[in-house]
Amino acid sequence: MSVRRNVTPWASAALVLTALLTTSCAGEEPNAGPSANPPSATPHGYVEGAKEAAEQQSRLLLNDPDSGNTRVLDLVTGKVHRTAQVKGTVRLGMDGRFGYLQAADGTHVLDSGAWMVDHGDHVHYYSAPTRDVGELPAGSQAQIRGDVAVAAVTDENGRTVLYDRSKLEKGQIAISRTLRGTYTGAVVPYGEHLLAFANKGGTTELVVLDRKGERVASPDVTCEAPRGDAVTRRGVILGCADGALLVRAQDGAFTAEEIPYGKHVPERERATSFRHRPGSDTLTAPAGDDAVWVLDVAERTWKRVETGPVVAVNTAGEGSPLLVLETDGSVHGYDIATGKQTARTKPLLTAGKRGDSDGSAPVIEVDRSRAYVNDPEGKKVFEIDYNDGLRIARAFDLDVKPVLMVETGR
Repeated sequence: MSVRRNVTPWASAALVLTALLTTSCAGEEPNAGPSANPPSATPHGYVEGAKEAAEQQSRLLLNDPDSGNTRVLDLVTGKVHRTAQVKGTVRLGMDGRFGYLQAADGTHVLDSGAWMVDHGDHVHYYSAPTRDVGELPAGSQAQIRGDVAVAAVTDENGRTVLYDRSKLEKGQIAISRTLRGTYTGAVVPYGEHLLAFANKGGTTELVVLDRKGERVASPDVTCEAPRGDAVTRRGVILGCADGALLVRAQDGAFTAEEIPYGKHVPERERATSFRHRPGSDTLTAPAGDDAVWVLDVAERTWKRVETGPVVAVNTAGEGSPLLVLETDGSVHGYDIATGKQTARTKPLLTAGKRGDSDGSAPVIEVDRSRAYVNDPEGKKVFEIDYNDGLRIARAFDLDVKPVLMVETGR
């Protein structure tokens, strides 16, 4: 990777919009006069059709590709909601609120009815009824990334279509724009812009696009074999063959900083899929079969933790243990600083699939106080208190095999 810090500033309109949003979040209407409605008429954070809560309203989206059975498990009430059947799901993604059940012949969009709005200094949590939104013409190989404004869908040929997020919230699917050209990997919405990799002379170059698809910045960064991405409060992490790029919006401009491994890493041991708690700056990824990468975005450092055979990995960050689901069916806790194992659960997984590479292996979802592990063959989801020696806090019995699982509402 090569980095140049001189980049093209944002469009001034984006800065104006940011300022207006900040003012509005403070509970004041721009240019409000004496005739404006009083604040009590529309409470700060009000969303029509949703309930606001002081705590996160997390829900788990669950799918069994064989039967097509899909469920939404409300982690606050413990209730399970039925949704449309979606057979042949290869990948289940989410953007904080919406689940994207991707099959070979299309993608089903499911509104989990749980989400949060992060304003930096405070957070709003919302809940609403679960709803099936409809179908996107995107197959199982498409890369889907979203923010509060758009969902960017990039197909296997590099073509990207933007969908209007506000319409999804109303139960409608509407194309906002189709981008010109093709891109490598996922197109990631960030900072009212889009981050993408364009092919240039046999290399992949990072470009910043506005929401119309026009290039507005080129940080002069190349990334060999880009794969894997994660949005954090410190910026966007993009995985590359020799480490990662940290892309940030600062002082009206985009900057890109490389975070190299510091040594040669064989292809099979590279970090290509990041897992973390939303809002955390500590990312995790498998490092081959028997180790895990921990990327500290704040410190710009990689750490390799030697573990047993890895099925899934995650962490809440901020002093919390590294959680590793291993092929013995147990979740193991490791101290990130020392790499030493500190705790271990009993075996949670019923005999059967424990470490497949086809995307259907169990996962670990993490929020601010709990972690969740799906046991497909046992038709269970386990809730783990990772701050209490990996204590099993709850076990949810289900009427479906939760082969695929994601958590929303965080």
